[in-house]
Amino acid sequence: MFDFRKGPSVRLATGCTTVKHCAHQDLHPETSSASCPVCLESLPSEILLKILSYLDAVTLLCTGCVNWRFYHLANDNFIWIRIYSAAFSPKRSNWKVNSVEKTAVSMNLLSVGDKEAGYWKREYITKQITSVKAALARVLQPVNPYLGLPVKIREALRISGLGWVIILREKSGREYVMEHVDLSINDSSVTILWFGRDWPRLATLSTLDLCGVMPVFMDQSKTPTKNGPRWHSLIAKYNLSNLAEATMMGCDTLVRLFCLHPGLAVGLWKREEELAFVMAHLHFHHLVERSALGSAAVPYELPPHTPLLDDSPECGLHGYQLHVDMHSGGVFCLCGTFRNLFTKKGYIENEYAKLIVISSKNNVEHVPLIGKVGLSWKTNIFDGCIKSCSVMDITLLDECGKPFWCFSSPVCMRASSGPPDGPHFLGQTYYVDYVDPEGRVHMELVWIEETEEYFIVSLVLYLSVAKINRWFGTKY
Repeated sequence: MFDFRKGPSVRLATGCTTVKHCAHQDLHPETSSASCPVCLESLPSEILLKILSYLDAVTLLCTGCVNWRFYHLANDNFIWIRIYSAAFSPKRSNWKVNSVEKTAVSMNLLSVGDKEAGYWKREYITKQITSVKAALARVLQPVNPYLGLPVKIREALRISGLGWVIILREKSGREYVMEHVDLSINDSSVTILWFGRDWPRLATLSTLDLCGVMPVFMDQSKTPTKNGPRWHSLIAKYNLSNLAEATMMGCDTLVRLFCLHPGLAVGLWKREEELAFVMAHLHFHHLVERSALGSAAVPYELPPHTPLLDDSPECGLHGYQLHVDMHSGGVFCLCGTFRNLFTKKGYIENEYAKLIVISSKNNVEHVPLIGKVGLSWKTNIFDGCIKSCSVMDITLLDECGKPFWCFSSPVCMRASSGPPDGPHFLGQTYYVDYVDPEGRVHMELVWIEETEEYFIVSLVLYLSVAKINRWFGTKY
């Protein structure tokens, strides 16, 4: 899906656009103070094609959105073959042009009239998209050996002009496209925020689409712009029909917070029960691919995984490495790495393999959360912090250092109503739980009143046995 917007170089209205010129006073003294409008629509197609031939690709595409006549004129193959040849001309040496390449270009020019209208426009766009994908693949190739994630993901976001939008769809079919207002880049995820004054009423909404948007024409020498054609890539689709009746994660004096899987936090004003903000949390793993290589209707599909070859009887149960962050508003209260994690066949129960990261029985492993815990939010008028919530980023690597399970999602700390499962601690116990199709996370924390801080006394991952079998080719 392309998003066409008018560029600054073209000002064409959907009606009868006029070109104004003043008559000479000597020739027409009776109309010296008046202007004679000339309708641009009335100009012959030959003249309009000549004018359009001076436009660049982005402006030409925008011009094609004016009306049907300009759409057909802007599809002219003779204009687009020149743009195509200028952008993808054959490589020249210092001395001469390769005769084979020169012949190929000449044949293309001769066959322009044989192609249907718009052929070379489509060829140009297709090749531009291919070149953008190739450029991003080169930038994302170096991988951090400790995190298993691309080293230059910030550079990829910068040069690609990648952004994110949400599409709010009413039950009547009407759509509202909202550009992101704020963006923060964390160690292993991005947090994207939307807010505004003109949200549609929640009762009228049915779904929310989260999409990545990227300019089709990427020029690394220029700052990416939102004006021009952009490629939409669907990341996730959410149901908003019964949002106000869903389980609430937390609240403060102004808003109530709800979480929609995967990784979406939605804030509702307490008084009006209307949208206050939307906050998306996206993990770095395949972030650029999911945000740029899908389509407007179908998300990006991960490439097929080839199972690792390992003759060990404990294949898929050892050698894991976990990196876990808890943060909000750019402030981290936990940033930890745990290596050489393993599980056993005896720990497999109810289709999950238990991976103990922090044991409640080993006081040496217990770690504190630094600073205050809370999920920060803001709108164009108010801001606040929901104390019981935070954002959790999980990056679990397999024995070869490849990302096995990754997510970024808001989570909530809930006070325990009963006695703790393990040893008894002097302080209120809290639980943090997360679940998705690939696994579960269970964290236990204790509030120490004397030092006013939380201590993580237990952290356990439950890995889906089905995921382990697919990944390692095992049959647990």
